[in-house]
Amino acid sequence: MRLWLLLLLLPIWAHALDETDLLPVDEAFAITASAPSGDRLEVHFQIAEGYYLYRHRLGVAIDGTTLAPFVVPDGERKTDEFFGDVETYRQSLTLTQALPALTSPVNVTLSYQGCADVGVCYPPERKLLSVALPTSAAPTLSFSTPTGLNLGTPGAVQDALPEDQAFRFEAIAQSADTVLARFVVAPGYYLYRDKTKFTGSAGFTPQSPQWPPAKPHKDEHFGEVQVYFEPIDVPLKIARDSEAAGSLSLSAEYQGCKVNGICYPVMTRSVAVAMPTGKGAAPGATADASSGESLSLLTALLFALIGGLILNLMPCVLPILSMKAISLAESGHGPGYAKSHALWYTAGVLMSFAAVGLALIALRASGAALGWGYQLQQPLFVGALVYVMLAIGLSLSGVFQIGASLSGVGQSLTESDDARGSFFTGVLACVVASPCTAPLMGAALTYALTQPAWQGLLVFLSLGLGLALPFLLIGFVPGLAARLPKPGAWMETFKQAMAFPMYLTAVWLLWVLGHQIGMDGTAMLLIGAVALAMAAWWWERQRFASAAKRWLPTIALIALAALPLGMASEMRAPSGGDADAYSRARLDELIAQNQPVLVNMTADWCATCKVNEKLVLSRDSVKALMQERGITYLKGDWTNPDPAISAFLAEHRAVGVPLYVVYDRNGKPRVLPTVLTEGIVTEALESATQ
Repeated sequence: MRLWLLLLLLPIWAHALDETDLLPVDEAFAITASAPSGDRLEVHFQIAEGYYLYRHRLGVAIDGTTLAPFVVPDGERKTDEFFGDVETYRQSLTLTQALPALTSPVNVTLSYQGCADVGVCYPPERKLLSVALPTSAAPTLSFSTPTGLNLGTPGAVQDALPEDQAFRFEAIAQSADTVLARFVVAPGYYLYRDKTKFTGSAGFTPQSPQWPPAKPHKDEHFGEVQVYFEPIDVPLKIARDSEAAGSLSLSAEYQGCKVNGICYPVMTRSVAVAMPTGKGAAPGATADASSGESLSLLTALLFALIGGLILNLMPCVLPILSMKAISLAESGHGPGYAKSHALWYTAGVLMSFAAVGLALIALRASGAALGWGYQLQQPLFVGALVYVMLAIGLSLSGVFQIGASLSGVGQSLTESDDARGSFFTGVLACVVASPCTAPLMGAALTYALTQPAWQGLLVFLSLGLGLALPFLLIGFVPGLAARLPKPGAWMETFKQAMAFPMYLTAVWLLWVLGHQIGMDGTAMLLIGAVALAMAAWWWERQRFASAAKRWLPTIALIALAALPLGMASEMRAPSGGDADAYSRARLDELIAQNQPVLVNMTADWCATCKVNEKLVLSRDSVKALMQERGITYLKGDWTNPDPAISAFLAEHRAVGVPLYVVYDRNGKPRVLPTVLTEGIVTEALESATQ
C-alpha cells in the first residue's frame, strides 16, 4: 500500500520540485520608480537571470487621471506557449511615463506579469507605488466648478475631473441604419443608464438603444439604479428619411457621479456622424429578438419552456430521462405512484434550476461575466462530475449497490424507487443539461439576466418546467404511462446497457477537463477514478463483512480519489498561439480593413457548439465558401474563463456559448441562431460579401 501511494504522489512531487526553486516575484522583478522632473515618471525593472517580462502585460495608471501612452522600448519577439506571439524583456527594462500637472506624491498603479524559463508563469501583479515629485515642479490642481454641481463632501471638487474627462462621449456609423455610441467612463466614476437619452438631427431619428448589461448600485442621490463603471459601447438603430448619405448630429444627454464623491449635473454633448448611403431602420426598432431585450415576460417564459422541452432530446439529458421512465415502468405500481414520482422529479429539476438561476443572477449583478454553463468552467466541478458519471455507470453495471442507509445520496440519483430517487434524478438532469443549449434558450436567458431578479427567477423556473414536462406527462396522462413497456427480465439488461451512455459522458467530460488542466492533470484524475472504482468494488465485495472492515477501506479509497481531484483542479493546460484565435484587436483590425469575418465563440463543454462545428462549420463546402469570399474565421475558446470573450458575449447580449457573429465588409454584425444549418451559414456568409 505504501509503494502504491508513493507512485500515486510521484507526479505531484516531481511537479512541485520545479516551483520550489522560483524566486519570490519581488526578487525576480525588482521595481524602482522615480520622477526625474515634474512632468516625467520612470519605472525601472531589474529582471533576474532566467526570468522575463511580457510587454502586453505592462500597464501604468494614476487614479482619476488620463495619461498619455507610456514609452517602452521594443522587446525580444518570441512565440510563447501561453500567449502566442509576444514581446518579452530580460535583464532590465525602463518605462517612461509623461505626467500631467499633479501634486506630490503621485500614487501610481503598476501592472505586469512575467515568467521563469523553467516554464512557470507568475500570476498578474499589481503594485501601488508612491512617487515624490521634485518640489519646484509640484503644481496644484485647478478645476472649475460646473453650475449645479453637487459638491458632496468638502474638498470633493478639487479631486474631481472635469466633465469631459470623467465622461467622454463618441459615436461612429457602423452601417446605414446603426450608430455605435461610446461612453468612456474614467476609473472611479459611474454613469447612470436610465438618465441617458439620445436625439438626432433633421432626417435622422435614433431608436431605442441596445444597452449592455449594467450593474445595480445603491446611489445616495437616486436609490437603487443601474450604472456603468467602465467604458461601454451602445448600438443605436437610426430611422432616416432618405437613403442618401448625410451628416447626423447625434446628441446625448447623460449624468454621472464620482464614487463616494460629487454628482455632476446633466450633461449634453453632440457629435457629428457621417452616415453612409442606405436604408434606415424601421421606426421603433430595438435590439434583435436574440438579445432578449425586446421580449416581454410572457414571451420569455414561453421561449424558456420550449427550450427546456427541447433539452430532453439532447444527448446530455436523454439517458437520464430514459432510465427514470423505464424504472417507473419496472415498478409496476399504480397511477398514484407515477404521479407522486413525477412531482418529486419535477421538484428536483425546479429547485436545481432555481439554485443555478439565483447564483447566476447574483454573480452577474456583482459584475462577474458569467453565462449558462458557467460551472463547467471550473475544473473541480467537471472532475467531480466525471466521478459522478463513473459511479452511476458502475452502479448500473451491477458492480455495487448502495444500501438503504445511503439511498438518499447515491442510488437515489438513478435507480432508487422512493421519492428521493426521483428528486435527485431531477437534480442530476439539471446538472447534465448545463452543457447544452437549445433553440430559444439564448433569448430567454438574456432576458432573465437583464431584468429584475424575480422575473429572471421565473424564466429559470419555466426552463426547468420544460425539462420536467415529459416526465410530468408520463405521470399524469394514463394513456402515455400505459404505453410504457411492461415489466420483465429485459429490464435488468436495459438497466445495465444504460451504464454505457454514462461511461461515454464521463469520457466526454474528461476530454473537456483535458483542455482545461492538460494531460498531467487528466492522468492524475484517472488515478483517482481507479481509486473510486476500487472503493465501489470493495463496498460490494464486503457486503456481509463487519462495519469496520467494509467502511474504513471504502472511506480511505474515496479520500484517495479526492486527493488527485483537488490537485488536478488547480492545474491549467498551456495554451499555444493560434493565427485564427479570437482577439478584439484582431477583429478590429479586420473590420478596419473592410474584411468580412465569421466569429465563433465556443467551449469544449458546450455540446451544441461541437455539434454545430462538426456538422456545419467543418463542412468542405462552408470552408470553400469562406476561402472563395475572403472571409476570416476567428474562434474564441471559452472553456476556461476569458474576460475578452466574456466582453464579446456581453456586447452581443449573449449569456453563454455558442455565439456566431458574421461581420460584413462595412463591419455590421449579424448574430446567427444557436443551432446552425448549412443553409443559414451559407446565406449569412454570402450576404456579408455582397
